[in-house]
Parts: sequence; structure tokens; C-alpha cells
Amino acid sequence: MSTAEPQRIKVLWFLPTHGDSRYLGTSEGGRAVDLPYLSQVARAADQLGYYGVLLPTGRSCEDSWVTASALVPLTERLRFLVAVRPGLQSPTLAARMTATLDRFSGGRLLINVVTGGDPVENGGDGIFQSHAERYEITEEFLHIYKAVLSGETVEHEGKHFRISDGRLLFPPHQTPHPPLYFGGSSDAGIDVASRTIDKYLTWGEPPEAVERKVDTVREAAAKAGREVTFGIRLHVIVRDTTQKAWAAADELISRLDDATIASAQQIFARMDSVGQSRMSALHKGDRSRLEVSPNLWAGVGLVRGGAGTALVGDPDTVAERMDAYRRLGIDTFIMSGYPHLEEAYTFGELVLPRLPLDHAIPGRDQSVNTGPFGETIAGSERPAARSASAS
Repeated sequence: MSTAEPQRIKVLWFLPTHGDSRYLGTSEGGRAVDLPYLSQVARAADQLGYYGVLLPTGRSCEDSWVTASALVPLTERLRFLVAVRPGLQSPTLAARMTATLDRFSGGRLLINVVTGGDPVENGGDGIFQSHAERYEITEEFLHIYKAVLSGETVEHEGKHFRISDGRLLFPPHQTPHPPLYFGGSSDAGIDVASRTIDKYLTWGEPPEAVERKVDTVREAAAKAGREVTFGIRLHVIVRDTTQKAWAAADELISRLDDATIASAQQIFARMDSVGQSRMSALHKGDRSRLEVSPNLWAGVGLVRGGAGTALVGDPDTVAERMDAYRRLGIDTFIMSGYPHLEEAYTFGELVLPRLPLDHAIPGRDQSVNTGPFGETIAGSERPAARSASAS
């Protein structure tokens, strides 16, 4: 099926509110993730020119709303992709929270609609509905939430929510509301996405699988008389050479033992998330089958839930693999790497200038001190300028 090919893309980074490390699956190389550290990551993303940052949600993370509220005053342009949780929040309360943070940030809020795919974690939050019922709740929630944010007064009596005189006194900065992002690989998730949201997110599957998913969602949206745009969530390991990048990938899981992998895979198996099942199926816990598509490595998913794949390679290779997804219809990339502070700089300096971005990279056309970027040579000379594509 032919797809609408975006000419320019947005690139976001990730705030690791559930932890950060040099090595997966071990405390070795781990670092405390507190407000000062998250401030460093957010400020780096802001200064490097990322469009925004994704804040994860769940009991393994610091609260995304509180974290975003703390970081908004410390950044200038950076947008914050924060989760609303149908079933955990009243839609009108969520609308008030959304409007407030959107106003206080000057319109730098993005909304990630998260239904939740782990029955054990859901039970800890008092959610015991089935997979299908949770998506029913999500769609009913979004009907009310969007209406209230758009300035309507809502009278609603449905299967899961009853609202009387639901309205906002203080509207959001963005009209009619901040953009709504959503990920859900099941039929129920795709049905809800096609009728309600602005941007559909997929985890980093091989291009042919992503193409099928994009086509499916686009067709479902068209039947609903709507259009949606598409984003992808990926890790990245980029180095000066592809050989160094693969060595870094091996190093990232070098402290990971088989017992830890098996334990993580058992936890993933209990989930009713179709997206998580698709991630786990890429490698099946087997270290020997981690390159699941050219330069697409599933090693992160051995122990990390959710997004479990990374693009691995030199800057030109990573940029080309991203462009392959763009040609399928992806216009938004949410990237991350371990540790997140250092890798924000590595990716930001090596790859961002190679991409057809629709947001500016601050300072690239300005001088630092009296010349190009870099340290003064021998205390006397500024380094010569080199193009981003120079090897």
C-alpha cells in the first residue's frame, strides 16, 4: 500500500525516570536518577535541539506529571510527552491537569494515552478490568477528555463514566488541546486509535512489520473518516564506526546473566500487551538472535519491557535506517540510549545534523567564542570547521 511520506521529522529523547545505567540488568554502572540528574538530561535535550522528551509511566517510574512540572521551568523549547491513564484518572481531572501544565509550559505539553498492559501492575492500582474493557474505558475517557479540553460542557452517562457539568474554567494553551499520542498493537488498540488520537506510536519492529502496522492503522482511520500520523520508539547505539557501535551493544549486555534474562521474560509473558508480545517474539530470550533486521538489535528487550530494540551503527547508517522508517510514513522518532545523558549528546551531535528535521538545532549557525565548535588548539588556534557528513 502506498503511504504518505513525510518530508521532515521530529526527534524526541527519553527521560529515564525508572533508572539509568552503563550496563543492562545489573547494578554495576548504575546511577541515581534524581531531579539533578533528570535536569541534566532535559537541559541537554533542550540545548541539543530535540523536539521533546518522553516521560514513562507506571509504578517503576517517578511520576511523570510531577517530574515534568519540575523540569518545565529549567528548559526553554523542550516539549514534554506525559501520560494520561484512563481508568486511573477521572477524564475531567486529567483535563484540568493537562490544561494547567500546557498553560504553565507555554504550550510545550504532549499527551501520551496509556491504557496499561500488565495485569499485576494494574491490580496494584486497583484496575481489574479485562484487556477489552480497558480499551472501552480508554475510548470513553477520551471522548470526555477531548470535549472538556475543547471548551465544551459535558453531560455524560456511559458504561464506565458518569459526568455532570464537566468543564474547564481555564483552557489549555494549545487549541483545541495538546496533541494526543497513543500506542496499542491489538485490534482493540488500533480501533480506539483510529477513532480518537492524533499520532499512533509503534515500538521499533523491523521495517516490514512497521509498514504493515502503519497500513492497518491508516486504513482503520480512513474508515472512521480521520487521518492519523505515526511515530516510532527506538533505542540507539551510534559510534564513529559500525564496528565500534556493535562493540558498544555487546558491552551494554556484557554483565547480563541468563537467570536475569529468564526472570524478565517470565514477567513479560504474564502481560496481556500485544505490543510486548511482539517485542519478546523478536528474540525469545536468545542472545544468539539479537540482530532482527539490518542494524536493528533486540538486546535491550532481553530485560527491558516496552521498547526493546536499538538502531546500531555509524552515523550515516543510523540516519539511513531512520530514513527507511520515514519513507514508510513515520514522522516522529522517540530515541534513547544508555546512559541517557551521554547518549543524548552522542546521538545529538553525530546524527541529528544528518536528519531532515522540522525543528531547529539551536546554535549550529552561531559561533562559540571566536570560531567553530570545539576546544581551542594549543591555547592559540580555533579548530577548522568541518561538515556534519565529514568522516
